[in-house]
Amino acid sequence: MLFKQQALLRQKLLVLGSLAIGSLLYLVARVGSLDRLQPLCPIDGRFGPRGQDEIPLRALQFKRGLLHEFRKGNATKEQIRLHNLVQRGTRALLEMLNLHPAVVKASQEIHFFDNDENYAKGIEWYRKKMPFSYPQQITIEKSPAYFITEEVPERIYKMNSSIKLLIIVREPTTRAISDYTQVLEGKERKNKTYYKFEKLAIDPNTCEVNTKYKAVRTSIYTKHLERWLKYFPIEQFHIVDGDRLITEPLPELQLVEKFLNLPPRISQYNLYFNATRGFYCLRFNIVFNKCLAGSKGRIHPEVDTSVITKLRKFFHPFNQKFYQITGRTFNWP
Repeated sequence: MLFKQQALLRQKLLVLGSLAIGSLLYLVARVGSLDRLQPLCPIDGRFGPRGQDEIPLRALQFKRGLLHEFRKGNATKEQIRLHNLVQRGTRALLEMLNLHPAVVKASQEIHFFDNDENYAKGIEWYRKKMPFSYPQQITIEKSPAYFITEEVPERIYKMNSSIKLLIIVREPTTRAISDYTQVLEGKERKNKTYYKFEKLAIDPNTCEVNTKYKAVRTSIYTKHLERWLKYFPIEQFHIVDGDRLITEPLPELQLVEKFLNLPPRISQYNLYFNATRGFYCLRFNIVFNKCLAGSKGRIHPEVDTSVITKLRKFFHPFNQKFYQITGRTFNWP
């Protein structure tokens, strides 16, 4: 009898996945030879001679030291701002929604729908990865590549065609730089150098935005969303402003509560700004508080302003279409 009850509880679930590093999808349910003739890209020419187009790891180490000092209270917010120390909002949404008593979160990323090997294990394998929940609760799971993986929409549709989806997005250029920064930090941990963001984001042969670069492709939100709309109507989506979630989390969380038909339970009492850490912490009750891990503050390298301008101009028409489809407008440049 107990086993049957546990199996039933697992069927009531909320699945959530993500655009890696800054935009997040949440699925919600109740259960050669002509080289000399090629033009020289003016932007590329500013990066310096060969060997100087890789980012110096010392610069990031210096910035990381500033972040550490900030968290100890020894660096000012102005220092942090000037050195591009920014925060991430992806994992934050998962943790913040867990403040609601009707929401239960999975303890790890499942990677069921975006991983062929896991998907082949079947839906029962997936359900067993979910935490227990009561019938009136929703279970949340976050896996980074759901939104951008081609096979995922159809797979989820086959599981539950009435599922609700949350998508958290950030300003596309910022998201692309954040994506790059995550890879850069991985290289740094292995004591390796890496190309500067400008070298990857701009095609030196055409001086145009390099759409083959994954960090750029991922930020073209409308392209991914259109694939999802082949299976799900727009009414089953809710767009979360990831940038606002970092600075003003409560209004965004209240919109999510409404979309999920949850009674309003998250209040300002549950969220307080921790000046030492530099972002919001969570207050579950009088006894239990939780701050997001230090990795939720990520250091962005300096990027050539002309490259940022070019990327923003490139993303602009895609952003306008995204606004039209979703019915939500953001203050993106």
